[in-house]
Amino acid sequence: MGKAVRFGRFGGPEVLEVVDVETPRPGPGEVLVEVFASGISPVETAVRSGDHQDRWPVEFPSGQGRDLAGVVDAVGEGVTRFRRGDEVMGYVARGAQSTHVAVPESQLIPKPVSLSWEVAGSLYVAGTTALGAVDGLNLGPRDLVVVTAAAGGIGCLAAQLARARGAAVIGTTAESRFDFVRQFGIEPLAYGPDLAERVRKITDRPVTAFLDFLGGQVAEAAELGLPASRVFTTTDWGAVEDHDAVKLWAGDTIALSRIAQLAADRQVRLPIADVFPLADIADAYRQLDHRDSAGKIVIGMKMVDYPGQKIRPAGRLREQDLTIGVATPHERMQVEEQVPPVIADGRARQRRADAHARLDPVATDSGTDAA
Repeated sequence: MGKAVRFGRFGGPEVLEVVDVETPRPGPGEVLVEVFASGISPVETAVRSGDHQDRWPVEFPSGQGRDLAGVVDAVGEGVTRFRRGDEVMGYVARGAQSTHVAVPESQLIPKPVSLSWEVAGSLYVAGTTALGAVDGLNLGPRDLVVVTAAAGGIGCLAAQLARARGAAVIGTTAESRFDFVRQFGIEPLAYGPDLAERVRKITDRPVTAFLDFLGGQVAEAAELGLPASRVFTTTDWGAVEDHDAVKLWAGDTIALSRIAQLAADRQVRLPIADVFPLADIADAYRQLDHRDSAGKIVIGMKMVDYPGQKIRPAGRLREQDLTIGVATPHERMQVEEQVPPVIADGRARQRRADAHARLDPVATDSGTDAA
C-alpha cells in the first residue's frame, strides 16, 4: 500500500486528504517511481479551487501535483532507458503527490547527481515555464522586464535566465523579500497599486516585456505601453481571453534537461523556501497561498530530522494564519543558505549515525522520521 493526496470537491487546502492507495503497477512504457520529493504550484491551487473548469477539468476524486523526483522501483514492458534503483526526475499530468507514481518513460530524465531531491522534485513546472517565457520573448541586453511574484519559484528562475541573457529585471515582491531578490540582480518593487507609475519612478528605460506570475496585472502592463504579445501569464485566464495576453505552459523533457543541467552547474539556483511532510499537505498550500515564500515549497515523502534543523519552526504557520496578508518578517537570506537536504534515501540515518560515531564513539543517533 502507498499514500496519495486526493480531493473530492472544489475548495481550499481544507479539502485535501492523504489516503491509502494500492501501489500502482507500471504498464507498457511506464516506470514506477518511488517519489522522494514533489514541488507545489499556484496552478494546483487554481485547479483545486475550480477556477476555469473548462480549461482545467477535474474528475473526483482527483490527485494533485505534477513535479516529482525519486527512485525507480519497477519498469513496465518495453522500457529501455531506466532500471530499478535509478534516480530520476520528471512529471505527470496530475497525481505526483503520492508515495509511488507510474510515469511514462518519456516524461522522466536521469537526476543529476549534484541536484538535491528538493530541487529535482520541484524543477519541472517552475523551470520549464521560466525557460519558455525567456525563450518566447527572445530576451537580450536591450530588454527591461517586469516580473511579478519575483521571489517565487518561477519568478526567480525567469529573472535569473533573463539576467543571464543581459536583460534588466524589475521584480515585485513583499518588502520583506527585497534583500532576497536583489541577490539575483532584480530591482525590487513592493506589491501594491499603481505599479506602472512606480516603475517609471525608478527607471527612464521603456519596459519591453512583462511576466505576470502573480495574476491580475495586465492593466499595469498595458499602461507601460506593452503590446499583448509581450505580456505572459501562468494562471490569469482573464488576461488571455479578454486582453490577448500569452498563456505560458510547462515544457517537455528537453526543456527539463536544459534547466536541470543549468541548476546542476549552478548557473541558476532554485531556492527551497520550505519542505513539508506529505501528512501536512494542507499546511503547505496555506503557506503557498500567502504568496510571500522565497523560492519553492516542496512536499517530502521521506523526511528525517537532523542537527540544526531550520525547517518549519514551531508555531510559524499558526502565526501566519493569524496575520494572513501581512509580510512575514525574516532574517536576511542568502541564496547559498538553502536548506540542507532533508529527504531520506534509506541510508541517511546510517550515514548520520556513522558521522556521530566518528566524532564521539559513545554518541548515538537521535534523529527520527518526521513523516
